[in-house]
Amino acid sequence: MSVVRQILILVVLLAAGVFVWLRLDDSAAGRLVAIGVPESMVSMVATVPADVGEGSGGNGAPRRNIRPSPVITSTVGSASINDRVTAIGDGEAVRSVIVVPQAPGILGVVLVKPGDNVEAGDLLAELDSETQKIARDRAELAFDVAEKKVARFEKLWEARASSEVELINAKIERDNAELALRDAELELRKRSITAPIGGIVGFVQEETGDYVTQQTEIVTIDDRSSILVDFWIPERFSLEVRQGQRIEVAAIAIPGRHIEGQISAIGSRVDKASRTIRVRALLDNSEDLMRPGMSFRVVLRFPGDDYPAVDPLAVQWSSTGPYVWKVADGKSERIAVRILQRNSDYVLVSGDLATGDEVVTEGLQSLRPGSDLEITRNTGSPVVRGS
Repeated sequence: MSVVRQILILVVLLAAGVFVWLRLDDSAAGRLVAIGVPESMVSMVATVPADVGEGSGGNGAPRRNIRPSPVITSTVGSASINDRVTAIGDGEAVRSVIVVPQAPGILGVVLVKPGDNVEAGDLLAELDSETQKIARDRAELAFDVAEKKVARFEKLWEARASSEVELINAKIERDNAELALRDAELELRKRSITAPIGGIVGFVQEETGDYVTQQTEIVTIDDRSSILVDFWIPERFSLEVRQGQRIEVAAIAIPGRHIEGQISAIGSRVDKASRTIRVRALLDNSEDLMRPGMSFRVVLRFPGDDYPAVDPLAVQWSSTGPYVWKVADGKSERIAVRILQRNSDYVLVSGDLATGDEVVTEGLQSLRPGSDLEITRNTGSPVVRGS
């Protein structure tokens, strides 16, 4: 290899070494200027610190000031995390019953149809009751006879024509007849199927003439004046959720309509498998728009934790992690940060930043700690965001 080629290779390697030194060592530019390297050459690669003394060159001539680095900045905002939790819940009627007969028998008549609105105590259906009516009439007749017998023995006892024992036996006979009458009336009432609550009648499961037992479902009744929504939230919020807390609910079947409700019950324990706790909310359904069984998207809001919000362009990376360039007295200051949450238009970070600070978003490549800045402010940068 010729001497010329060796010299050229050495020059290239030396230039590359100087370039890397300038990029990695913030004081390299000042040192080169101090030993006489022209500032125009150094500034092509790195910004020469403004505090390099005048006349430090080899000829002692005063040097000119390096032009400040042009940058665009944005204002640090504020946003919250852990300020809400969303969940999907299932709705059910505030009260719901399945109506079954109290006695077996043949279904004589059904008096309601699906969708009917009934009140508590309304007659829904009747079983064939001829046998029970006969038993009730027989018991009523026996009670009348026993009551007249008591009246007769009372008169005889007053006239000293009968003993007190006979009067007592007559009264016992009357009391037993009264109990038998009450039992017969009860059996007759069991043949009538009535609504235990007020609400909307669902599908009628049986028809006239069907034989039914105490396990046969006749109808369902739902009181949907209010809707209960059961959902699960992470255990980290179990100490923050409160009974009576307001919530926002959206029914998936009713898009675009937002409903307000409140927490009506909170589970007493955290589920070990899912690490969640059960919560129940109460929704007003006076307009009758919601139905039991619907699914709902539930949003609970909490105070949350506030953190600085910066423009995504401001976040830079190095071997030690993310950082931003903050403007301090017209100069650049490198601030290490920790990224907490990324969003489409801002990044939540923790670090030595406060709401209202300015951070550099453009012109980052030539910055060094303490660089003078020529600032252009971006008014469209992240705004202060509340919870």
